[in-house]
Amino acid sequence: MFFRTKKSGPRSYLQIVENHWRDGRPQQSVIATVGRLDQLQASGQVDALLTSGARFAQKLLILSEHKQGNLPVIRIRRWGAPLVFEKLWQETGCQAVIGELLRGRHFEFALERAVFHDRLAPLARSWQRSRRRTLEG
Repeated sequence: MFFRTKKSGPRSYLQIVENHWRDGRPQQSVIATVGRLDQLQASGQVDALLTSGARFAQKLLILSEHKQGNLPVIRIRRWGAPLVFEKLWQETGCQAVIGELLRGRHFEFALERAVFHDRLAPLARSWQRSRRRTLEG
């Protein structure tokens, strides 16, 4: 289920919709029309509805509590791109797949470092430049 807006003339209405398959094709059914979006937003009812529903979604509840500062800080870590991509490399199975494909070949360098440098280092430099511009001005 998800929320969507439906226009009717100049107004937009907030709806709760469900997807299901019928005759091999996806179909949407409106579960409820909550009301006019502009009125719901102005009265704060959209926020109240989502906050009320969030208590049933454990992941969202934790994020909401963290954002409000209600959770204790145990440890803060700053992870750079190399550490993040090393974890992804290992946990997604890329390392094992590439290792299997390269078995029997003897490189004098770590292939993942070459991939990282070739594909991701330019992105990191671009991000650093944009971050520097943001901080300077």
